[in-house]
Amino acid sequence: MSRNVSMDQVVSHDDTIDEDDESFFQDIDTLQNHGINVADIKKLKSVGICTIKGIQMTTRKRLGNIKGISEAKVEKIKEAAQKLCDPGFQTALEYSERRRYCFRVSTGSEELDKLLGGGVESMAITEVFGEFRTGKTQLSHTLCVSAQLPGANGYPGGKVVFIDTENTFRPDRLRPIADRFNLDHAAMLDNVLYARAYTSEHQSELLDYVAAKFHEEAGVFKILIIDSIMALFRVDYSGRGELSERQQKLGQLLSRLQKISEEYNVAVFITNQMTADPGATMSFQADPKKPIGGHILAHASTTRISLRKGRGEVRIAKIYDSPDMPENEATFAITNGGIADAKE
Repeated sequence: MSRNVSMDQVVSHDDTIDEDDESFFQDIDTLQNHGINVADIKKLKSVGICTIKGIQMTTRKRLGNIKGISEAKVEKIKEAAQKLCDPGFQTALEYSERRRYCFRVSTGSEELDKLLGGGVESMAITEVFGEFRTGKTQLSHTLCVSAQLPGANGYPGGKVVFIDTENTFRPDRLRPIADRFNLDHAAMLDNVLYARAYTSEHQSELLDYVAAKFHEEAGVFKILIIDSIMALFRVDYSGRGELSERQQKLGQLLSRLQKISEEYNVAVFITNQMTADPGATMSFQADPKKPIGGHILAHASTTRISLRKGRGEVRIAKIYDSPDMPENEATFAITNGGIADAKE
């Protein structure tokens, strides 16, 4: 029962966390002190721009596309935001101080956590890819529960946003995982905010709502899960003729995800599909399959992990690309209680 009590504390606004998050980002309402009227601030909020950093992260062109914001207003808003923000350069020591806010969400498997340097990192995009039945969706479901648990280095636990593009999310799958961690089912399910995306455009629009939600409940949400990132782009854009447009739209979506993760200090976890590479047989590659999304997705993801099947319920995860983790492998198992360590 003690676990259940701590869960209630996770969801309630912890004052100490709030103070930290207040210093982490500046509210867009502070623009009022610099001559920007409330109506214009409301317009910015309607497209998911809720912080001063959010204005810095948005181009003048995109600001100008917001209904009712003229070119002169764009300049005024940008000018005001510049006054409130630091010029952008800081020493590595100052930046490392900011990185202290970074946290890691456990995957449910100690071995996999070790491979990831402690878990799924905040302020970054972690991508897992693999064929069907390699555990991508199971990993997503486990993270829905494990993100709510207090963890290492004072991580308090928090709420989850799940965007489902393939209709694979099952609340009932979360129940046995909650049992494994002794969590109350109703409280646990109440902490997962779920949305089903039907088109790639809808998927992008949902991010505006997500940004507003992260701002509204500052410091409460800890992870954003998208399962899977490419499914709808694969359907909405077909053939080589539409490839450049697809990659452009995908690039914009991923840029938005990266900015959201940094702006609100949340972990972003995305799953991806594989495709057969017809050219691979010519170059005698060991594995002729590769993740879809091309270079755009490859460069946008901070950490990429490939999953493959092992014996029975065992799966093997390998670091495919990471800025600070060595190329390594770990095994884990898919159990009734979610992702766990493989029994030797």
